[in-house]
Amino acid sequence: MTDRVYPTAKPAVNGTTTTAAAGNPSFPANKAQLYNTTRPAYRPQPRPRRRRSCCCSLCLWITLTILLLILLAAIAGAVVWVLYRPHRPNFTVSSLQISQFNLTSSSQLNSKFNFTITAKNPNKKIQFYYDPITISMFSDAVPVGQGSLPGFVHPTKNSTTLKTIIASTGEAIDSAQSTVLKSDLKNKKSLPLKIRLDTKVKVKIGALKTKKVRVRVTCGGIKASVPTGKSATTASTSDAKCKVDLRIKIWKWTV
Repeated sequence: MTDRVYPTAKPAVNGTTTTAAAGNPSFPANKAQLYNTTRPAYRPQPRPRRRRSCCCSLCLWITLTILLLILLAAIAGAVVWVLYRPHRPNFTVSSLQISQFNLTSSSQLNSKFNFTITAKNPNKKIQFYYDPITISMFSDAVPVGQGSLPGFVHPTKNSTTLKTIIASTGEAIDSAQSTVLKSDLKNKKSLPLKIRLDTKVKVKIGALKTKKVRVRVTCGGIKASVPTGKSATTASTSDAKCKVDLRIKIWKWTV
């Protein structure tokens, strides 16, 4: 019996031969065959940042807390206003007499003023507790005298009259200030005066007492003539107006 011989390749098509391995991949398959090389490389996506969301949440809660505190303060202020109807105290210059005003050739000022002021508390349920009061007097921004008043308690619906002496003894002023005073005395025949009172006040509302706050009272519109002899002259206070301002200190600034 003779052995059959099988051809190793299929017959050629159009004069060519094709091997069995030409159209089939080799075994075992390599990585290039298992994973398509044209596929883009896998890159892991970064995880979302949770710190930013935590900061946003914290800022939101802080803002809401501040708004809530402002709302509560507004409600409390409205309740106090409805119950107590608070008003600022009123101040009026009752009288001002000049018994001495002398500017020497060496720019030294000697002055003496008799000052009377009336404080009025228009509130029915609010009292004021005043610390000692510091008084400064100016003429065209030139200081012409200093004085003080003792502290006092200002009851409800009460008017209190306060008297003191504002004076300057040998106070040296610079040449520019001396020129301003001499010009006022020569041309206007009178001195425009402004009086400033500085103190601290504690407020009592019912049984509640607040902390002390700074208060400044500024009285302007006063005109006074300088005495020529021993008799004192009386200043004109008909146009005098006093303004009461709260002075709140924020760090280094006072507003």
